[in-house]
Amino acid sequence: MSNGTFRGIFTIPSTPFNDDGTVDVDGFKRIIEFCIACGATGLVYPVNASEYTALSDDERKDMSRILVEQTSGRIPTVIGVAATSRENASRFARYAHDIGADAVIAMPPYVKPKEFTIENTVIYYRTISETAKIPVIIQNYVPPVGTNLSPDTLLSLCRENEYVEYVKEETVPSTLKITELNGKNKGECKGVFGGSGCRYLIEEYRRGSVGNMPGCHVTDVCVALWNALESGDNDKAMRIYCDMAPLFFFESQFSFVYKEVLKLRGIIKSSYTRNNTYALDEIGMKYLQECVSLLKPYMTV
Repeated sequence: MSNGTFRGIFTIPSTPFNDDGTVDVDGFKRIIEFCIACGATGLVYPVNASEYTALSDDERKDMSRILVEQTSGRIPTVIGVAATSRENASRFARYAHDIGADAVIAMPPYVKPKEFTIENTVIYYRTISETAKIPVIIQNYVPPVGTNLSPDTLLSLCRENEYVEYVKEETVPSTLKITELNGKNKGECKGVFGGSGCRYLIEEYRRGSVGNMPGCHVTDVCVALWNALESGDNDKAMRIYCDMAPLFFFESQFSFVYKEVLKLRGIIKSSYTRNNTYALDEIGMKYLQECVSLLKPYMTV
């Protein structure tokens, strides 16, 4: 397990399925190798971009174990343990610890009764921290799936729980929230990651983010953008960002695009997504290919 500080592009592997809806384990292993080859500094799974709510509990555990085994300590692994109750989150957190994960990440319960309070959230993260006994990342995600926690609450959770150490900030506006978090942080939080597929990475970086957790389909491009920022080459960072913009907008309409791009890149065989009601038509697919072609100069895999 890693004892260092997390920083950089912690990418999110997709969950590939076969055309019959079963999990494609071999495809998942190829995605992991793809992410590592692209230069990811960490892997985060299973979370929103992994379709984790469409997985059974057994599938979540099996795939999490495969992630840790396939990665084999080359880069940190962060296991998603979000659940609808602290009891279930605790079970996933204990499992993540037992399989040798480096950290866990969780939103507050994503199905909440009307009576759900901040105190429930405090108990939820306390339970995860005490069970996981490895670094815990709070995912602050937009409602209704997420819970818009204030910077004061996030820092309090870090301060009062031994293993709660990082925040992934995805509420709107993430940029201003990151500034407020970092301004109030007295060392209780080791760092704030951005999300949303690097859409706001340049401004988040200027506000002190320690990295981003994007979907994995263009991990190498996200790494190129991050490396440009780290080296102080703002002109290059902006060029990369501008070339990513068409894909950003395309993704805002279709949540399943990650796997379409992975298929285009030859990483997986099927772009099947559970519960998906749309499929790209000929015009959409051709335009997606044009968006991806803009990024080829930054692709390393």
